[in-house]
Formats: sequence, structure tokens, C-alpha cells
Amino acid sequence: MTDSSLSSAQRTLATEIDGLQALSDALGDNFERAVTKLAEISGRVIVSGMGKSGHIGSKIAATMASTGTPAQFVHPGEASHGDLGMITSNDAVVALSWSGETAELANLIDYAKRFSIPLIALTSGADSLLGRQADICITLPKSTEACPNGLAPTTSTTMQLALGDALAIALLEKRKFSSADFKNFHPGGKLGAGLVLVDDVMHSGAALPLAPVGTRMDEALIVMTEKGFGCLGIQAPDDKLTGIISDGDLRRHMSAELLAQNVEDIMTSTPVTISPDLVSGEALQIMNDRNIQCLFVCKNDTPIGLVRILDLLKIGVA
Repeated sequence: MTDSSLSSAQRTLATEIDGLQALSDALGDNFERAVTKLAEISGRVIVSGMGKSGHIGSKIAATMASTGTPAQFVHPGEASHGDLGMITSNDAVVALSWSGETAELANLIDYAKRFSIPLIALTSGADSLLGRQADICITLPKSTEACPNGLAPTTSTTMQLALGDALAIALLEKRKFSSADFKNFHPGGKLGAGLVLVDDVMHSGAALPLAPVGTRMDEALIVMTEKGFGCLGIQAPDDKLTGIISDGDLRRHMSAELLAQNVEDIMTSTPVTISPDLVSGEALQIMNDRNIQCLFVCKNDTPIGLVRILDLLKIGVA
């Protein structure tokens, strides 16, 4: 990239950042009202827009659908030729138009008004046809387009996209949509692997490398070697996990007296543990942050499983 191109890119990004800041500053009660309205409908969020606004609208619908808000994009041109039948009285319409005067939206607006379907406008024209007819109008600031001719939708579409993300995330939080719910909609690829629960990946039962407090290290090393995980969990008399011995602990305590010592003399106390309902991606993050290779999975401080970084790599988390 030449210096001229780099300067152009930086100007574009700076202009669009200014637009996003103006949008953030302009948000108010109508945004809150829109989120409340979309959360209370029993049907779907129907998103519509023409041209570049339509492309943005399609992405907004996809983001909502994947985060717990049933949504569908309906092209305004096709709506006038039968696709209005996709919209029911249980739905709400979110219409995108920068000017608010997009002719292709007219029949969709009329349909929403005729059947009392909530209509939410995302437009810079609060006094436009769309802005006036909408039940709720979220007005976008008329910021400068990054296009030097002021013609190609750039800053405007960036603001529309960000506003759609803001609506989707606000609805996600309002519905208390969890990572476990997210997993149901994203079963494939690396993202799906990262949402697999630790409970589905961990080693458990007789496979667990465990020894009670008071065990001599010569016995503990036999268990540690047989299980083959490179670590050993130490249990208190009440079965709670009180420590862990790793290969690193063995190296740090290597001496002629090692085998005669007890496990509590060698172990690292209060080890890092995780719960079985944690998603695998979070478990991997903990391992990377702590620079450790395995984690005991505990329920009420009692070990019920063990997961290694190798197990997560095998299912494609990283």
C-alpha cells in the first residue's frame, strides 16, 4: 500500500469513527422503546431495506437470528409481489432507509399500518415518509460519508450496521441469551467447537488421576504414571480437591528424598479448577492465561473430571 493509499484508508476510518461516535451520542429513548417492542412480540423481526441498506438489513437479520431473536430479511421489491405474505400480525418490521423516502418500501409501510404490525424505522430522515409512518423512529445523524464525492454509502451503512448490532446485543441481553443457547445455533466449525461444554470433553470416573492426602510420593508417582495425564489431583478426607501435582512440581522438588515425602509436601495448593458447564473456549482461555496444560473439573469443590489442552485441540477449539 502506498503512502497515498494509506492516508486515504486512515481518512476513511476516521470519518466512519466520527459517524459512529455521533450515532452513540444521538441514541435515546426511542432505542429503548424499540428494544422493548422487539422483545415483547411473539413472532419474528422482519428486516427490510433496499440497495446497500438491504445488504446491511440482511446481515442484521442474520445476527438477530443467531443470538436468540427470530428474524428474517424480506426484500421490499419482492414484498410487493407476494412476499408480504411472509409477514404476520405477530411480527414487527424494522425498515432501513437512509433518506426514508425509498419508494420500494411504500407497500411494506402500508401493509404494516393496515394490519397494525409494529414498524420501526432506522433512518436519517425523521420527517420522511418512513420516519413519520413508523411507530418508533431511530434517527441516525447525518454524518459525512467517507466517499470524497459524498455519494457512495460508507459512513451511513457503517452506522446502520453498528445500530443493528446494538439492537441485536441489547435483545440478547434482555432475553438472557447464554453461551449454551448460542451453541445450539452454532454447532459447526471452530466457533461450534469452542461452545462445546467441558462436561462433554472431560475425562471422568476411573480415568481420573487422584490420590488422598497422606499418600507417599513413591505411590503417587505410580498413579500419576498409570493415568498418563502428567498431573495428579490430591483429595482431602472430605473428597474435595486440595491440591495438584504437575510435572513442574516434580522438577521443582527433585531430590534424593522425593519418594519418601508425602503428596502434600509437593503439591500446589488451591489449584485452578473449572465447572462442567463452562464452554470449551473459556477453558482454553484459562489454560492459555495461566500457562497450564490441564484443569480439574469440580462440582462443589469435588473433582469429577479432567480436561487437557490436547483434548480441546482435538475437537478444534484452537
